[in-house]
Amino acid sequence: MPFDPSQLQIPFELIVFIVMTVFTIGGALGVVFSPNLFHSALYLIVSLFGVAGYYALLSAGFLAVVQLMVYIGAIAILILFAIMFSRRLMGLGEGQSNRQWWISLPVAVLLGAVLIGVAISVQWPVTDVAPTEDSVLQLGLAFLGSYLIPFEVVSILLSVALIGAIFLAREKTDVEEAQS
Repeated sequence: MPFDPSQLQIPFELIVFIVMTVFTIGGALGVVFSPNLFHSALYLIVSLFGVAGYYALLSAGFLAVVQLMVYIGAIAILILFAIMFSRRLMGLGEGQSNRQWWISLPVAVLLGAVLIGVAISVQWPVTDVAPTEDSVLQLGLAFLGSYLIPFEVVSILLSVALIGAIFLAREKTDVEEAQS
């Protein structure tokens, strides 16, 4: 009996999983192998988008939105701004290089082997219980209740750190050089 491709039905979830895997691993490889720091930051955004797709596949819509808004929308854009404000590695022909790649390669392979070994050896609990519908409500009430002050303090500290990093990374003007 010959193979009939019309009988082959691939589930939509598998197709989305493969696409998100290509985004995640391809973006991660782009971060590592790109000689330009700005391009590496853009590849990081692609990789984080793939992770958000995994959350969506796991029916964790809140985590997918948080991944998109916090990591892609805030942290990756913060990295891009920091790179653009520093202007040191943004010049033409300038790239990043790592002369110690031969040290990190065996460490990464060993870490990958350990992680795969742990993932295979652990009996992961599986349940058919649906998640509670009010988890987002509980999280919102916690952020606006008992964790409001720590949440605001952390946001102020992150803003101060961003302003300080921009101030330290920027180039000094001729007037500032003459005064110091």
